[in-house]
Amino acid sequence: MELFYDYRTNVAAYPVWQRWLREHQPRTLVLWGRYDSSFQVQEADNYQADLPEARVHVLDGGHFVLDTRADEAAEHIRAFLDQRG
Repeated sequence: MELFYDYRTNVAAYPVWQRWLREHQPRTLVLWGRYDSSFQVQEADNYQADLPEARVHVLDGGHFVLDTRADEAAEHIRAFLDQRG
């Protein structure tokens, strides 16, 4: 319950995180569930506003897309890691 309660502080921290992302441009992979009931699918695109080189993939799943689409997620993760070169 404490984790859920603390989530309320996340939104206030978004500008700080976004500024850090813009300044540091870390290699980023985003795997997003198209049917996520907690976040809208369009929010995945927001990462590319701050990280133009981010790899963003929307998978046919919900909030726990890494569990429900594990094989597909693993393919994207492997491809992302292989590009490290």
